[in-house]
Amino acid sequence: MKLRFAIIFAVLSLTCMVATPFLYSQEEQNDIEEMKKKAPKVFLDGRRIDRNYIRTEIPFVNYVRDRKEADVHVLITTQTTGSGGREYTIAFIGQKECSGINNTLIYASNNTDTSEEIRRGYVQVLKMGLISYVARSPICNQIGISFKEEVNLTSVEDKWNFWVYSLSLRGRLNGEASRSSSSISGNLSVNRVTPESKLRMGISGNFDQRNYTSDDEKYTSSSESKSFSGLFAKSLNGHWSIGAFLNLSSSSYRNIKFSINPAPAIEYNLFPYSESTRRQLRFLYKLGYNFSRYRELTVYNKTSEGLFGQSLAVTMEIREPWGTVEASLEGSHYFHDFSKNRFEFDLELSFRVLKGLSFNIQGGYERIHDQLALVKGEATLEEILLRRKELATEYEYSLSVGLSFTFGSIYSNVVNPRFGGGGGDRWRRFR
Repeated sequence: MKLRFAIIFAVLSLTCMVATPFLYSQEEQNDIEEMKKKAPKVFLDGRRIDRNYIRTEIPFVNYVRDRKEADVHVLITTQTTGSGGREYTIAFIGQKECSGINNTLIYASNNTDTSEEIRRGYVQVLKMGLISYVARSPICNQIGISFKEEVNLTSVEDKWNFWVYSLSLRGRLNGEASRSSSSISGNLSVNRVTPESKLRMGISGNFDQRNYTSDDEKYTSSSESKSFSGLFAKSLNGHWSIGAFLNLSSSSYRNIKFSINPAPAIEYNLFPYSESTRRQLRFLYKLGYNFSRYRELTVYNKTSEGLFGQSLAVTMEIREPWGTVEASLEGSHYFHDFSKNRFEFDLELSFRVLKGLSFNIQGGYERIHDQLALVKGEATLEEILLRRKELATEYEYSLSVGLSFTFGSIYSNVVNPRFGGGGGDRWRRFR
């Protein structure tokens, strides 16, 4: 009897020892789930970000698909740095109970960083920015703060003196029984960007050839182009900059044997350049000289000419929680004949109309009256169909309009990578 009692007591004790941690763990998990319900709601708004990775690495907030449901609107804008990397400006905009609590943090990647290093970098910045909002919710009790080993401040020593070099070369070959095509292109760029100045230079070249066979007769068509572009800009203050452009080019399509176009310029930004990732309104004026030597006689009976001209461009870029607007308007003309002019307008708009509904439009229009290099005489059918020569036109335009609407659950906390992104292309093969 005593032995049986001892065995029963031992079994019950062991069961309690095993079950108690589980019960406590389950209770703690239930507490965390309750606290998670009261965690800040976050709306992620930006491009070039891995949303699934963010939701996996930052699970202590709730992610929503509608900005109006959010306590924190995270607006992420990017721009290219002088070294070829990318700067992420992350604006935290408080809403509802968090209204008035705003902050902006910046993460900059290098051009040699891998995609894993980049996303790990901006996620770390996101975590730091969200802490001030999480601190106002019960789930803050489950968050600890640590810091890395202290590093003494040192001055930056760049052995390249901020110079960045980039080289690319690409070849392409494809074909079938009656046709083949091949092309080769290359590009070399040299950049140096500092807060005080910007210097960009680039050389590019392209050669393209196409072969066709019809009724045992072979046709060959080729085109080539080469160009050099240079820009130097000097910062004067938070709104003004001066600089110069230099372009050299040669193009069989545009009937240009050789062209050189130097143009000093001045720019004014209505908003400080420090706010450039969120809003810009730039006015750029250029006064240029263009000398061209043509491959064939032009419609104006010219084989070469040098002309002075000017242009004024106005560019607006706005990125706000309600959407984005990017628009540019540019006019240019030659001084010898004001009728030789060009007018260009480009627009990209993404606007959140109401909950779940967005309106998008992209368009462009050019009024063209400055085609001085057009070849005299009629273009052949082959040149027209293969776009081997520039043709006379008075305008060009493009337009795309779209609506998107989403509804259902406002939450998007869950990450499920199964079957990739949905396997749409593969599924269609079996329908």
